[in-house]
Amino acid sequence: MTRLQHLGWFLSRGFGPHGWGHDYLDWNYDWTRPDLYVESARALEQAGVDLLIIEDAPSLGSPETIDLRVRQAFGGPKHDPLLLAPYLFAATQHLGVVPTVNPAAVLPYTGARQLATLQHLSGGRFGLNLVTDTGSARHFSAAPPLGHDAAYDRAEEWLDGVRSLWRSWDDGALLADRGAGGVSGRYADGSLLRPVRHRGEHYEFDGPLNAIPFEQGADGEPVIVSPGGSGRGLAFAGANSDVQLALAPLTEQSVRDYRAKIHAAARAAGRALEHVKVLFAIRPVLVSSPAEADRLVAASANPDDATLLHIAEQQSSDLETDLTALDLDKPLPTGLFGDHVSHGSIKRLVGGHDLATTPLRELLGGLARLGRIADRSGWVGTAGELADLIEELGEWGNDGVLLWGDLHPVTVHRTLDELVPILRRRGILRTEWADGGLRANLRAF
Repeated sequence: MTRLQHLGWFLSRGFGPHGWGHDYLDWNYDWTRPDLYVESARALEQAGVDLLIIEDAPSLGSPETIDLRVRQAFGGPKHDPLLLAPYLFAATQHLGVVPTVNPAAVLPYTGARQLATLQHLSGGRFGLNLVTDTGSARHFSAAPPLGHDAAYDRAEEWLDGVRSLWRSWDDGALLADRGAGGVSGRYADGSLLRPVRHRGEHYEFDGPLNAIPFEQGADGEPVIVSPGGSGRGLAFAGANSDVQLALAPLTEQSVRDYRAKIHAAARAAGRALEHVKVLFAIRPVLVSSPAEADRLVAASANPDDATLLHIAEQQSSDLETDLTALDLDKPLPTGLFGDHVSHGSIKRLVGGHDLATTPLRELLGGLARLGRIADRSGWVGTAGELADLIEELGEWGNDGVLLWGDLHPVTVHRTLDELVPILRRRGILRTEWADGGLRANLRAF
């Protein structure tokens, strides 16, 4: 029997104009107000979803691609997801909320204090999705952007520094002793606060942290989530992350190979393998019947130029590179993508094609053409077919999946209303919550 699977939701559009470009915009939610997200978060919790990861990018991109990013709200505007989190915590009891944090944008001391505050406010349900995007570097200093691997080095230094601040209160430092009659006594023992003096390649700061420690020590710290499929990204996840947002072909060999790389990095860092949960991202298009799925797939087989242009605009936003001005019938120019561009974003565009010889039309067409969940060629299918896939992943040893989409009540219910009962009847989706917050729920199975 397949073991229980964790279910997460990846808010792929960030804290931005939800509903834009879709008919359900006419539900008349104001994306800048919390109601839209509160209603959706409650539905996720009712469905047994462990965590909500909120994508973010602090930048509107390079001057050359700003219009592409904002024209259809693909890449902006976006508001700060850290400030949305308290509304979601107030509306739920068990759901973990995981906004995106960029070490280039937040100094370690400021980050450690803010994140500790959110962890205390939420009763242990806070996490951070740590990204290494360097496209926003110009907003934070005049220094040139770091390369791909160097950005991971900075993220590792940032996280080490934040953790040293979280741990700057030694055991016994927090006394909260009210004394006789409750009117005197000592709140804390300053001799047990470590100064923390960090002098690294990217950051310099001193402690201790002006925030109280976590009752469970390191196990009480916010959960760390990371994306990234490069060798450096997988090594970072294995050494540091509680959850890896995984993007890979969902074949048995691919899934097992991906997990093996994460586990090798975790083992090298002396971590327990079961403490690193690998959740593969899935963006399903759920329909009422196999016949309807077949119809959608067939209709997508020969995309017209307007469809390809629409996809080029989306990809230009993700890649911070204008694809719309390029010749559809020629390969991409050599050296088109800067070193700061996400390897995962490039891989999604290229797929299994040869970048040097494949015309752009074929690359975009590959993204336009849909496939069936049933034969593992894509993400169109029924709720039952998606449940089959999730169950099969569990049989291969996987920990769960991240459903990828907008955080709009229409999207949430379209995705979960039929799927959740099927998963629960099969015994592979939680019906009860653990005590102790997000980390406890992740480690429950």
